[in-house]
Amino acid sequence: MKKLIVVLLCIFLLAGCTETLNTEKVSVTAGHEMRVHFIDVGQGDSIFIESPNGKTMLVDGGVKGAGQKVVSYLQELGVNKLDIVVATHPDADHIGGLIPVINSINIGQFYDSGKVHTSQTFEEMLTLIDTKNIPYNVPKTGDSIAFDDDINVKVLNANEHAKDNNDASIVLKIAYGNVSFLLTADAGIALEKEMMQHDVKATVLKAGHHGSNTSSSAEFIQAVHPEMAILSYGEGNKYGHPHAELVERLQAIGSKIYATAEAGTVIVSTDGVNYDVNSKEMSGTSVSTPQTTGTSVSTSQTTSTSVSAPKTTSASVEIVSKDLIEEIVGIKNNGNEAVSLKDWQLISIEGYQVFNFPNVTLQPGKTVYVTSGSNAREGQNYLKWTKKQIWLNDGDAAQLRNAKGELVSELD
Repeated sequence: MKKLIVVLLCIFLLAGCTETLNTEKVSVTAGHEMRVHFIDVGQGDSIFIESPNGKTMLVDGGVKGAGQKVVSYLQELGVNKLDIVVATHPDADHIGGLIPVINSINIGQFYDSGKVHTSQTFEEMLTLIDTKNIPYNVPKTGDSIAFDDDINVKVLNANEHAKDNNDASIVLKIAYGNVSFLLTADAGIALEKEMMQHDVKATVLKAGHHGSNTSSSAEFIQAVHPEMAILSYGEGNKYGHPHAELVERLQAIGSKIYATAEAGTVIVSTDGVNYDVNSKEMSGTSVSTPQTTGTSVSTSQTTSTSVSAPKTTSASVEIVSKDLIEEIVGIKNNGNEAVSLKDWQLISIEGYQVFNFPNVTLQPGKTVYVTSGSNAREGQNYLKWTKKQIWLNDGDAAQLRNAKGELVSELD
């Protein structure tokens, strides 16, 4: 009998030891990190999120020309599938780069603002999603997105009926434990005021609209009160981002500021309690005060007549006008000789969309107009590009290249 009791006691003790070991193992694996990569895509946004349990999400992809950089970055991390891709709104500097991503990486679920846009970039993205049978969803304000059991993803704004692309922006608050990230896309000040009806307080803020003063009001910054802020913009950009007012507002509350234009890709790692950043803080040397004079394009300026960039051909052919609303670009021959424009290219920089000139000759002193959008026309001195919208209304540089690919003229 005593021997039986001893055997039973040993079995009980072994079972208790096994349970303790299992408990310790769980407590170790529960500390997995979430990593948020603010990818340097120049003047644009692209954010990659790795969850503690190996799930992946990509929010935006920068301009189309940056898409391959995003693809290469993900592939270097060993990513062969994205569980979720979010296109916050249809501006080319957010969705253009998603086209190479869709072409290169398997996608489990695609979220889009639902805002209808007639640009060639937007239509190409939707066509690819349809062709590849990627599940497509338009979220609503207040929705939660299923991503990882340990992470809460809340939609603070999504408006497919917004009059402005930026106001359609999908704004996400992503929380892991006590650490949260507020990704505001291009949400403007009026939209920020609406979002303050929700809990916007966050550890990390991706400042709206690349550090523009059209976003990140003093009231909103106070409500979010981020410990750190990420500014995603391109070095030497034509908009003067980041604007000084925004930087001063963040500094006033003691927020640390990181800029992709200075630091490159910024990675924030967190275990849900503490967080770590892989980059140096912004130096402040790139801060700009918005210009109130001159001929640079702003959100209220849609037609410009100034010209920059050196000529690389003997003839003085240059872009002399650009109307972003009417979608008309004027190209004039200021030289004394006729110039064949066959195989020349007109390029929209923001969406990296290209018009290839047909076999036409531009006579001295004459101007040819390349038209696009719903009012595109052809005949006499007009060339029709497409009925689709090409130019980004709030600013889009145009380049003219000759048949050799040399830069002939550029108009900001």
